[in-house]
Amino acid sequence: MTGLPDDRPKHFSMIRGFHLADLFTLANAACGVAAVFCAMIYMGRQSLAHFFAATALAPAALVFDVLDGRIARRRHTHSALGRELDSLADVISFGVAPAALGFAAGLRGGWDWVALLYFVCCGVSRLARYNVTAEMLSEGKDKVAYFEGTPIPTTVLLSGVLALAAWQGRLGENLYWGTWTLGPWDLHPLALLFVLSGTLMISKTLRIPKV
Repeated sequence: MTGLPDDRPKHFSMIRGFHLADLFTLANAACGVAAVFCAMIYMGRQSLAHFFAATALAPAALVFDVLDGRIARRRHTHSALGRELDSLADVISFGVAPAALGFAAGLRGGWDWVALLYFVCCGVSRLARYNVTAEMLSEGKDKVAYFEGTPIPTTVLLSGVLALAAWQGRLGENLYWGTWTLGPWDLHPLALLFVLSGTLMISKTLRIPKV
């Protein structure tokens, strides 16, 4: 019992201590939140500048996401807090933000909602699974050997597709491939790209080496 008070500060400092890499992780999250804000402003003002800004924040978030991992490995500052921060930031920047951008672009039919919600839930599930299996997949090394399913940052491609659509004037009623009416709701086939992305993220058979 006498050793318990001495052990607690060490334990909590390991969990609660911030490192340099964590600042880059928070920058990643900030990019995601800013992208959501820009998407909201676009919906209110129909300002393409804000829509393009939202799409540009996706690759910016990706840069910060890559840097935080490299800094953590170089400085040997991996921690439980860092891993959780990274997952939370990724959910915002590569899950919620692309879905918000898709909604702003015109994916607002009932089936579009289902597709976007499925996409975000897949992203959350993929990150949760990664966190609980990372130690096993690392095989005793500093990082995992491979990803099960596509990493969530690959959704930056969806933001790229939406940026191209905006550049070509294909937002709103002019979205690629038009609109299908299926039962009581509408579906924009473009929303199926979000379904595909989400499905690939939660795949257990798809293994991608981590570089």
